[in-house]
Amino acid sequence: MLAITGGKERELEGSQFSLLLLNLEEYYFEQHMANHIINKDCRDERKIRGSLKICSKSIIFEPDEKIQPIIKIPLRDCISIEAPEDNEANNPFTWYVNLRCLDTSIFVVNKLNTCISSTLSLYRASHLDKLGDQAAMITAILQSRLARTSFDKNRFQNVSETLHMECEAEMVTPLVTNPGHVCITDANLYFQPLNGYPKPVVHIMMHNVRRIYKRRHGLMPLGLEVFCTENDLCSDIYLKFYNSQDRDELYFYIATYLENHITEQTAESYMLQWQRGHISNYQYLLHLNNLADRSCNDLSQYPVFPWIIADYSSSELDLTKPETFRDLSKPVGALNKERLERLLTRYREMPEPKFMYGSHYSSPGYVLFYLVRVAPEYMLCLQNGKFDHADRTFNSIAETWKNCLDGATDFKELVNYASLTSEKLELGKEVSSSNPDDFLQKSQNALESQYVSEHLHEWIDLIFGYKQKGREAIAAHNVFHPLTYEGGVDLNSIMDPNEKVALLTQILEFGQTPKQLFTTPHPRRIIPKFKSLRTSSHNVSIDESPVSPSEESFEDLTEESITLAWNNIAKLKLDEQHKIHKEEITGIAVSCNGSSVFTTSQDSTLKMFSKESKMLQRSVSFSNMALSSCLILPGDATVISSSWDNHIYFYSVAFGRRQDTLMGHDDAVSKICWHDNRLYSASWDSTVKVWHCVPAEVLGTKRHQFELLAELEHDVSVNTINLNAANAMLVSGTKEGTISIWDVTTATMLHQLSCHSGTVYAAAFSPDSRHLLSTGEDGCFKVIDVQTGMLISSMASEQPQRCFKWDGHSVLSGSQSGELLVWDLFAGKVIERIKGHTGAVTCMWMNEQCSSIITGGEDKQIMFWKLQY
Repeated sequence: MLAITGGKERELEGSQFSLLLLNLEEYYFEQHMANHIINKDCRDERKIRGSLKICSKSIIFEPDEKIQPIIKIPLRDCISIEAPEDNEANNPFTWYVNLRCLDTSIFVVNKLNTCISSTLSLYRASHLDKLGDQAAMITAILQSRLARTSFDKNRFQNVSETLHMECEAEMVTPLVTNPGHVCITDANLYFQPLNGYPKPVVHIMMHNVRRIYKRRHGLMPLGLEVFCTENDLCSDIYLKFYNSQDRDELYFYIATYLENHITEQTAESYMLQWQRGHISNYQYLLHLNNLADRSCNDLSQYPVFPWIIADYSSSELDLTKPETFRDLSKPVGALNKERLERLLTRYREMPEPKFMYGSHYSSPGYVLFYLVRVAPEYMLCLQNGKFDHADRTFNSIAETWKNCLDGATDFKELVNYASLTSEKLELGKEVSSSNPDDFLQKSQNALESQYVSEHLHEWIDLIFGYKQKGREAIAAHNVFHPLTYEGGVDLNSIMDPNEKVALLTQILEFGQTPKQLFTTPHPRRIIPKFKSLRTSSHNVSIDESPVSPSEESFEDLTEESITLAWNNIAKLKLDEQHKIHKEEITGIAVSCNGSSVFTTSQDSTLKMFSKESKMLQRSVSFSNMALSSCLILPGDATVISSSWDNHIYFYSVAFGRRQDTLMGHDDAVSKICWHDNRLYSASWDSTVKVWHCVPAEVLGTKRHQFELLAELEHDVSVNTINLNAANAMLVSGTKEGTISIWDVTTATMLHQLSCHSGTVYAAAFSPDSRHLLSTGEDGCFKVIDVQTGMLISSMASEQPQRCFKWDGHSVLSGSQSGELLVWDLFAGKVIERIKGHTGAVTCMWMNEQCSSIITGGEDKQIMFWKLQY
């Protein structure tokens, strides 16, 4: 008989076993069918059928009858374990296990040898003096069990599946990890728990997977989370591996599969979608949480959301008043000025390492404080089977907000609002909510309000961005305990297992700061004021509209035609093509009525082609050097061409001859732009020059008048330039991949970034001038936020894209391969390939309505394209 002496039985209310009955960091290994015998050899002897579960720190008996309590016996509390001496010889398959506690509990167990072996080794581990030694021995027992087993291939969904890899891992759920075997095939991802609980195999079909994220778990790069949905906080499986190599290998197999089906999104690509209103504030925060290692399966890294509403006293929630909202530029701890002063005084007197706040804004305790009514079982698990005192239990949004403002140690942010809705939760008169659904709707409206949209980037800077660490964090009063930050401690460098366990426990219980996603100021969201006025209410009359009916109709008509064109840009069809040059074409300009097309080429000629007669009408050569670009001045009277001979040539269309020459550079002129009598010229002499140019016809003379207004210096040759729609900013791209953004009104540089490896081929502002797109010799598209100068997105293509047009969302590019490619910028992928030139597409022209396109190529041809609606 196996006797465990001195253990304290604990009866657990509830009808079903759960891993949440285990202690933190405890494993459930196996179970045995058993009978619990009460009052053995007495008249009132009873036998309760059930199962005995062997766990790493306890033994749990679960009765089959749900009305009976579950019994948990911690091994640490037991005095001794003895093998039985009086086994019943007439039944060698059934044994008595006598668990001697304050009262004697007797269990009849099948397979006693297995049971006693497991129990004895775990009993010895539980009685080691130091926690680190206990953890090490339990880990050794676990690894031994995993090594003796493997994934059951009979669990494959199809006999023809090809195995890619198999390894040991743990499935992570809140407060629980469950060890087992991971297996991936060409069609499915499997996890088989060592204990067969809660089911023999967890199975995910690869074609259902939408997102995967590498995770930190316990500050180690060992986690992997798999989602089968696009916009959900909760994943389908979270796995923790025993080494990063296994994690990375499994990630590689899934990522390789997804590459052919789904494009991976980055923080920058989500930022671009959020800025342009393609995803909501809520969706953006959800994606940032995912990218920053926040997971619903890890309470120490639970998704964090901001407090939004600050007004809990008004009878009506007015989302048009700034006073309604919390100041999103400050952490919760800095919202109360008096409290902040006290914290700063303590901070200044504190020895290194200093921190301003002794508690974090997100920790397991705070998360379960909010979720106590939604998931009470987790609070019971965290607090050893007990709820917190009623006075400290979450029951009022307003009271919680007040405590976060005034409490000496309470600086918590929020969890997802949807998690808070409960019939028993006091929502308060302060937000005039009649029920949880109404509260949720008002909270969502506040999160998506204009005020929050205009200021959310400030909160992102604190939690995920450049104010999270370092000097900016100190200046923003946003400094937490060093252990909460990624890289704050290297667990691998700690040799003492007891110190490591204590440190890890402290980190997990205290909470962790999200992974830093941005190191420069986060751009603002683009808020189209007129559109927001028109769409905020469906009942706005014409009289209330901010523009007149005629203006609105004209603007809407123009915008609608452009939108329609870009929505159908993938339906571009070749209309006609003509070979008119002897070398590759470098520039295209078209007259206002579209009848005359002017082109330049490396064959040194400027040619004029008639769209109506489909014939070449003129061919002019200014020198024996290549021409690099051309443009036509308003009125269609003059065409300007730039040349590799350092000159800029003015050609009179009316007189059919060269009218003037500007000898403005010391090396080849690579690109020219024009606006309002100002000529902008880029050159390989490392300058961009701004000229005031009065045309001859205006002066009534034979020659133009030139005046150098500004010289924009660069370190290397400038290959391309472009103006924004308002003609107030200019972008330049160099032969070494540098992008510079200039304020042309003051001739000052706003931003400079090293974007490409190799030459920048083309760069252009979005129509609203909020973003800048560039392409280069490295085959990459780069998106830059113009306000902050932040590189927010990068897309790689198979071949370099030589030229492009874009509307801020979609891109039409001319490829080195000769194809025209249509890109979805937010998805970061090509959605259409259109066969075009033989050889690179070198230049592109698009009319104002975006419905007509002309391309020139290395094949010496110009191609006319039309949209097929």
